[in-house]
Amino acid sequence: MKKLTSVLWISGCILLSIAGFVLFYILYAPDFNMYWFILSPIIIALYQFPAVALYWLYKKKKNQK
Repeated sequence: MKKLTSVLWISGCILLSIAGFVLFYILYAPDFNMYWFILSPIIIALYQFPAVALYWLYKKKKNQK
């Protein structure tokens, strides 16, 4: 895999991960209570799923060689 392609895959994963945290903060921080505190690990995991999926695809393509 070319170096530029690897950098783009990894930077896409990082951007999706940051976007997941920002989206969680925007949606749940204004009305944060004990209910959201208990559910926050599950919600954050769901928002991080696109970054994990992109990283999984990157590793899959990298190991195909």
